[in-house]
Amino acid sequence: MILDKLALHRLVPVIALQESSHAAPLADALLAGGLPVAEVTFRTPAAAESIRIMAERPDLLVGAGTVLKVDQVKQAVDNGAKFMVSPGFNPRVVAYCIENSIPITPGISNPTDIEMALEFGLTCVKFFPAEAMGGIKTLKAISAPYGGLRFIPTGGITEKNLADYLGFSRVLACGGSWMVPSDKIGAGRFDEVTALIASAVQLAKTL
Repeated sequence: MILDKLALHRLVPVIALQESSHAAPLADALLAGGLPVAEVTFRTPAAAESIRIMAERPDLLVGAGTVLKVDQVKQAVDNGAKFMVSPGFNPRVVAYCIENSIPITPGISNPTDIEMALEFGLTCVKFFPAEAMGGIKTLKAISAPYGGLRFIPTGGITEKNLADYLGFSRVLACGGSWMVPSDKIGAGRFDEVTALIASAVQLAKTL
């Protein structure tokens, strides 16, 4: 199950690729760093092709992020994505994913969003933007009435505050881009990206 795999690794690297030519070396960096997970966001025109290239690796779990409409879900699945992540809660997108057995983690930021997710039968949602919404304090407060739900906080998370989130039992994993910085990827500095990924993986194992 997809959520089980995310829970195992506890980290979801949020990736924005400007060039699809960077997809293969980034896949290598993720695997070398010990993190066989990738959320490739639809924030750039290179997203679909990058998903296709990375999804060709059988040892890498590839999902699509910043999914805003059903057409993007279809495009992502056609290119090999195994799960969807959205910044907010779009009922049409969520319904389509559920009807087609596509794992989706929609974004929530308040109790109303959470209750919409529960209405659709979801067991895990993305808390976004985590730090801007008040961080772990807010997450603990809004999650308290909803005991069966797990969360993937994303937005403003770094090595400095990762422990705050992973220390909360309701957190399945944390999403973030600090381990896959666009500037280093764009400059082709994949050895440095690998080192950042490995550092994040090691830290998560200690928490």
